[in-house]
Amino acid sequence: MSEEINQVDVANEAPSYDPSKKYTWSMEHNFTISGGEFGVILNALRAITNTPEAHAIFLADRAAGAVEAVLARGVESGIVKEVEESPKGTL
Repeated sequence: MSEEINQVDVANEAPSYDPSKKYTWSMEHNFTISGGEFGVILNALRAITNTPEAHAIFLADRAAGAVEAVLARGVESGIVKEVEESPKGTL
């Protein structure tokens, strides 16, 4: 009888979080955070994005976007041509 009770208790346990595992969720699900959690996240993001290194990365991203736009215009106007690459291992 005690074995049956133990088996029922194990079956009714809620899943527990294991940080070593990967998880997924539906895009329709909502997560609720406390004001304290929100403050920690906000302050951490502000601290990271207000560094000179972050500003340099943001600027580099804008520059990469500008170069891609110039290249796209070049392709569309016909002055930039696609290079046909030969398969690896061929001469």
